Amino acid sequence: MSTVTMAPVILPRTRSGGRVTQFRVILSEWSKFRSLRSTRYTLLTTVVLTVGLALAAAVAVLAQWHTMTAADRATFAPLNVSVVGAQLGVLAIGVLGVLMMTSEYSTGLVSSTFAAVPRRLPVLWGKAAVFSVIALTVMVPTMLVGFFASQAILSSTNLQIGFGHSGVARAVLGAALYLTIAGLLGLGLGGIFRSTAAAVTSLTGILFVLPLLITILPAGLSNSISPYLPGNAGRAIMSIAPQAHELSPWVGLGVFAVYAFAAMAGAAILLVKRDV
Repeated sequence: MSTVTMAPVILPRTRSGGRVTQFRVILSEWSKFRSLRSTRYTLLTTVVLTVGLALAAAVAVLAQWHTMTAADRATFAPLNVSVVGAQLGVLAIGVLGVLMMTSEYSTGLVSSTFAAVPRRLPVLWGKAAVFSVIALTVMVPTMLVGFFASQAILSSTNLQIGFGHSGVARAVLGAALYLTIAGLLGLGLGGIFRSTAAAVTSLTGILFVLPLLITILPAGLSNSISPYLPGNAGRAIMSIAPQAHELSPWVGLGVFAVYAFAAMAGAAILLVKRDV
């Protein structure tokens, strides 16, 4: 089995005489991110899932369009085809966020990191900053490519929706924000559990299993709780038409961001209190 290698924790020299600064910690975290093959592969997986599933969905719609019922055609939403990849790619980018935190615990290099940065919290903020920039930088063009490519496929039968259509730009770019926040949620869970398996399991349960469990409850109670679940709240940003039992787009994304913030806050508290 191959072993995971990570660059040693070396803070770049500055005129400050070796003093630890947040900027230097961010540079160190960027170096560590580039040195890990697992993070690069997970980011690539997110891109492939997000774009690939959108294209596959568009092709599937074309293949089945002539056999669809009139009711299915009437309710068809072309934007959903373009964002379907984000609804599954969210798990991949969430795992990337987890790995940003747990990879150092699995290799034991976290001790060296905290020896170099005794205050610890700058490490968490550095990881969050590096992840956010990378995620947004990659996910914005990924969502745009997925949208325009899938809509180009649908245009062969005039089923497409334009980027200038009301709410479409917000939904497509909002999906990139949704994915980024999901990764920060994963990063926070990684800091809380310090175990890749435990954090990924928790992330999967929060985003995918919890909404299914809620459906067991009586309809009235389920409809009241469901919009505020993390995944459901975040996905509201990708809707361009009001949906029953769903928060408005920006409110939903804001609720999702609160969950991610809570996870990061929990990770910060435990990072300070724990020995390692």
